[in-house]
Amino acid sequence: MADQELTWQGALARWDRRLFDAVAQRHWPGADKVLPRLGRAANHGVLWGGAAAAIAVFGSTRSRKAAVRGAASLALASATINTVGKWSVRRARPLLDGVPAVRRLNTQPWTTSFPSGHSASAFAFTTGLALDAPGWGALLAPVAASVAFSRVYTGVHYPSDVVAGAALGVAAGLVVRRLARDVEEARVVPGDERKVVGAPALPDGEGLTVVVNTDSGTAARAGLDSVLDRLPKAELIECAASELPAELAAAASRATVLGICGGDGTINAAATAALRAGKPLAVFPGGTLNHFVLDLGLAGAEDTCRALAAGHAVRVGVGRFTPGPHPAPRPDRVEDGPADGPAESGYFLNTFSIGAYPELLRHRLRWAPRIGGGPAALLAAWRVLRAEHPVALRLAGRPRKVWLLFAGNGTYHGTGPTPRRRDSLGEGLLDVRMVYGGGRPGPRLLAAAFAGPLTRSPVHAATKLRSLRVGDIPEGTPLAYDGEYAHAPSALVLDALPHALTVYRPH
Repeated sequence: MADQELTWQGALARWDRRLFDAVAQRHWPGADKVLPRLGRAANHGVLWGGAAAAIAVFGSTRSRKAAVRGAASLALASATINTVGKWSVRRARPLLDGVPAVRRLNTQPWTTSFPSGHSASAFAFTTGLALDAPGWGALLAPVAASVAFSRVYTGVHYPSDVVAGAALGVAAGLVVRRLARDVEEARVVPGDERKVVGAPALPDGEGLTVVVNTDSGTAARAGLDSVLDRLPKAELIECAASELPAELAAAASRATVLGICGGDGTINAAATAALRAGKPLAVFPGGTLNHFVLDLGLAGAEDTCRALAAGHAVRVGVGRFTPGPHPAPRPDRVEDGPADGPAESGYFLNTFSIGAYPELLRHRLRWAPRIGGGPAALLAAWRVLRAEHPVALRLAGRPRKVWLLFAGNGTYHGTGPTPRRRDSLGEGLLDVRMVYGGGRPGPRLLAAAFAGPLTRSPVHAATKLRSLRVGDIPEGTPLAYDGEYAHAPSALVLDALPHALTVYRPH
């Protein structure tokens, strides 16, 4: 068996060298001037960054979104190449004896040859772009192929290095596309949440106070003109994000129904105020991401107006995290909202996490004011995939090292560490998923994204729980909940509160 393996490897090496020599001996008119320069232009992703910038200026909204996906694919491929690929297969660079001097690079690469990082970046960006903007992808595909070929033409890679890099780049593009489907595939079909009998009907909006986060997402007033037309007696309060907690607490104390306009983080703050005041919640989506609204089955402000006028509402489950080794007591009556324990509890309508994602969010929030949200997200992903370490903590009394601890409010569909959507918000279970520590975060998260049934994977696991104790959390460890960022206490309890929150939705 070993002899057969050596024979196979030797045959591959001979084929690789023969093809490399054939390229070196062949002359393509004009290629000596174009291909070396094209390869240099692609150093450090500069060529693809320029392409993304051009698409952002001249392309449509969908094209700009596709360019961001392409850049994210490039970041994933590059991180995987530099943390695993270059150090797992230590292959020497080709000898340059047969390569004409005019083609050779002035500065030869010092890293190992397998796989080709330039090829991975080129095909990752082009794949991520082409999946959402086929026209732009077709335009850049010849450029990507030329960059990959230039690495053999200039003598810095064997053909198999380029093929492996290109395959990894395509895989990175597919992974990013798959992880992005949570927004695209979010449904607006109501689930089977329990209907509320006797929810206040506000046909003219009297008793409704809507708090609008003017700093939230794409349009703070998205759909609010129709709200004022349909519900003329509703009170509307506009405030900045820094003023949101105080305004929500005041509005919840005096209103019959608390309304909120914003994204997931804003809705989380409103849900917390509504739970503590024992008031129902009316949601008007107005943020960049609206996962809770979509999973609830609301298509927009018009649906919420109809539900308020008719008094149609449902009860949804809420996730809670409480500092300390014991959970806060459960409420005697759902409508009164959950009582706080010895330390103040936090709540999540969508997800809670410790590990790679909160670190990424922390870096993005720090850099976004200076360089913008998109570049900050890419830079944060690069930083996390290269530099972070697994978090050592205690889960249900057992010591663990994890790259990511994810808890969803309700069962999410889809494989991977951060799945996509829910069919119901009323079941009152936590969807707990863990990516175990070891190795580097990029390959682990990549394996998690590609894996099939999670319970069969040695890299990560999934289970459904009512509660989970998390202890021995290192000081300064960040946590994230519904897109918000905070520092974790030394110990906490995650638990599910079934049917805790009343939310308006048409029956």
